Amino acid sequence: MEALVAKGVTKRYANHTALDQVDLTVPEQSIYGLLGPNGAGKTTIIRIINQIINADSGEISIFGQKLNPDHIGVIGYLPEERGLYKKLKVGEQLLYLAQLKGLSRNDALSRIKVWLQKFEVSDWWNKKVEDLSKGMAQKVQFISTVMHEPRLIILDEPFSGFDPVNAQLITEEILELKKKGSTIIFSTHRMETVEDLCDSIALINKSKKILEGSKKQVKAKYKTNSFLVEHRGTFNLTGSQYSLVHQEAAEDGLLKSTVKMNGDGSPNDLIRDLIQVTEVHSFLEKIPSMSEIFIALVKGESHE
Repeated sequence: MEALVAKGVTKRYANHTALDQVDLTVPEQSIYGLLGPNGAGKTTIIRIINQIINADSGEISIFGQKLNPDHIGVIGYLPEERGLYKKLKVGEQLLYLAQLKGLSRNDALSRIKVWLQKFEVSDWWNKKVEDLSKGMAQKVQFISTVMHEPRLIILDEPFSGFDPVNAQLITEEILELKKKGSTIIFSTHRMETVEDLCDSIALINKSKKILEGSKKQVKAKYKTNSFLVEHRGTFNLTGSQYSLVHQEAAEDGLLKSTVKMNGDGSPNDLIRDLIQVTEVHSFLEKIPSMSEIFIALVKGESHE
C-alpha cells in the first residue's frame, strides 16, 4: 500500500497557479524527498495534505482512504515556520500538543520524558520557549511532531537551525522512525541530505511535477555513460565511439580523465580499449548527484 497518493492536485490564487495537476505516489515506510526551488509549490501541497488549505481540484488518499479530518491523528507535521508558544514552558507545551493529538495525559507524560531523555534535555521541562536558542526550540518542535508516533510524518526543512552534531542526531531519529514503520516526507534544499536519506524523490518546479521516482531510477535516467579514469600517460581515443570530455592532473603524476561512451558498447569495451593506450589505475562510472540533476532540470538544461 502507498502511504499517500495525490492525483491531479491543483491550487490557484487569483492570477497565480501554485499547483498544476500534480500527481505524487509516496511508498509506505519510505523516506520521500519533496524537492524544488523556492516558490515551486512544495509548501502548498504540504498544507493541502495537512488540511490547512483546500485544493481547487484533484484528490489525495492517505493509506488507501480519501483525505479526511480523521487523518490529522495519523500525521505529524513540522512546518518550516515554527509554531511554538513562546511564553509557555517546554513541558507544558509538549503536554498540551500531545493531548491535542489524542494522547492521554499519562501517555503524553511518559512519551515526553522518553524523548527529552533521548535528546539529553530533561532539564528543559521548566524553560520557556522564548529562552531557548533556535536549535533548542527546533528540538522541541521535532519532539512535538513525532511523540504521538504518527504513521505519516511531514518535515519541512527539518535541519534548519541545527549544527552538524544535532543534524546527525535528527537524521538518526528519522531513520529509526522509518524502521519502526513511519513514512517520512520531507522538503529540503540540502541535496546532501537527499543523497543520504531519501528512498524516492519528486521534483516540483513552477507548480508542476517534473520528476518522480526512486533515487536509483532517477540517477539511472540521467546518467550520461561517462566514466572517470585515473591513468598514467596521455592517450587518444580514435573514432566516434568515445569522447574525451575532460582531463586534469591528479596525485602521484597520474591524470584524471572523463570519457563518454557515445555508442552502445559496454564498460568492458572501454576498459579494453583504454589499457591498449594508457596505464589504467582506476575506473569508475560517473553517476550524477541529486544536486546536479536538480540544477539541470530547474534550469531547463540537459544533464551533462
